[in-house]
Amino acid sequence: MPYLELPDVKLFYRIDDFTDAWTTPETVLFVHGFTETSDAWRAWVPHFSRRYRMIRIDQRGFGRSGPVAEDFPLSTELFVDDLVRIVNHVAGGPVHLVGGKSGGISVAMLAATRPDLVKSITLASSIVTPPGGEGWIEHMERHGMRSWARKTMRNRLGSQLPERGIDWWVDMMGATALSTAKAYLRWVGGIDIREDIKRIQCPTLVIGTHARGKDRTALSAWQQTIPDSTLAIVPIDGYHAAGTDPDATAKVTLDFLAGLASRV
Repeated sequence: MPYLELPDVKLFYRIDDFTDAWTTPETVLFVHGFTETSDAWRAWVPHFSRRYRMIRIDQRGFGRSGPVAEDFPLSTELFVDDLVRIVNHVAGGPVHLVGGKSGGISVAMLAATRPDLVKSITLASSIVTPPGGEGWIEHMERHGMRSWARKTMRNRLGSQLPERGIDWWVDMMGATALSTAKAYLRWVGGIDIREDIKRIQCPTLVIGTHARGKDRTALSAWQQTIPDSTLAIVPIDGYHAAGTDPDATAKVTLDFLAGLASRV
């Protein structure tokens, strides 16, 4: 399995590339959200890997990149630096990025601070201010990560996903270390990048759903402050567009990227 070895962490990543061997495809880097891993993009692989070189990472603290201590000082700057190092390592130049939920924070901040490394960004159900999360840590401490994941999953993934699908996501997200969850929530609970995203100059796609807080009204309030951005709404009631309906969300993203190619 490929890792990028840094002084304080080994960042795990996957490469999915089924493009024609004689071509030079563009690279798309996928960044998951809270308590997820690179497996969160599993259903996107058939859609993207035939056209693009697809890179999926396990963010610091999650999956094969390993947990962090409860008091580890996670920060936006650290997550962005991890992305910078991954981009330089796997691509050696600018890439397209797709961020899901809170994974979109570091994606957006990379675009705002290192435009030389970014061709475009897609923010699927992303956040720019702290999420809710009231009572999450208390539940995690008392009942465990799997119990928290199951308690919050139906709201996250909507009414249409079958129970076996809910079970799969509970297994993935519930495997996150409690120490990582505490460190991450301490960081994400204080973020506010509403001013920073105004500096993003690359083409940007923001994807929402019909769920409260991820709908057109809520997302357009900040999406419209990004100069070259568009908003697309996937008609689902879960707030995690990339996970609830990966086929529809991937298609919207591919159409966006195809539109960028036509600009050239």
